Amino acid sequence: MSLPPVFYHYFQTPLPYARTLALQERLHQIQLAARRTSSHHDVLLLLQHRPVYTAGRRQTAEELTAERTRLTRIGADFVTTLRGGQLTYHGPGQLVGYPILDLGRTSPAIGTRDYVCRIQRAIQAYLAGEHGLRTVPSEHMGLFLDATTKVASIGVQVRHGLTTHGFAMNVTKEPLAWFDRVVACGLADVKAGCIELATGKAVQVDDVVEGIVAAFGAMYGRGMERLKVDSAGEVGEAIAALEEEALAAGDWPKSPVTLSP
Repeated sequence: MSLPPVFYHYFQTPLPYARTLALQERLHQIQLAARRTSSHHDVLLLLQHRPVYTAGRRQTAEELTAERTRLTRIGADFVTTLRGGQLTYHGPGQLVGYPILDLGRTSPAIGTRDYVCRIQRAIQAYLAGEHGLRTVPSEHMGLFLDATTKVASIGVQVRHGLTTHGFAMNVTKEPLAWFDRVVACGLADVKAGCIELATGKAVQVDDVVEGIVAAFGAMYGRGMERLKVDSAGEVGEAIAALEEEALAAGDWPKSPVTLSP
């Protein structure tokens, strides 16, 4: 039996992280309830965030307090999450993907390790096919253009067989100055890279969305359909509410504030 399509939605306006996290939780609840009657739909949310640093489960409370104070002073939000991994940055110029998938749709079910590996291979296929960029093997999670240049990160959470969180891929140069203010993912010898610098060509986040959607669908063997927000029930209502909130939030810092010594 063929699998149903994954419905994807791309947000045109950068989103506040905390509210986007709440949206993921809401959709996770909706999917979990609907799964009892097999009426749930898998969803891929694609977006950019307003500037934000996020911490995973590996930081201590003392570390988080110090970093929160420092990083909010330079203009970013700071949010603690339950995802795997350590401190990282999200913001404009970076495509973020949050798949909310039921890993039990296949028989056997997709395991968490396999799920993460497929995300990685999908991004690899996109970078190679659309931009001629080859990634190199690394002992660290994510995708690297060379031993010290990381272009994409992966951090997921799986509960009750349903996924949240996902991946982030640096497209333009805009995120790099923000990454320079932290040791991202605890890797002191690694710097952030992006498609724009690696190819030497102008590229915007809007330009990469359809290619990532196609690569994602191919890697999971799923059709991909654009979500019709107006007719998507509770899921569509939650998405529309966040889009309105993002528009109302107005502009965002384009670069980190330089603090006096």
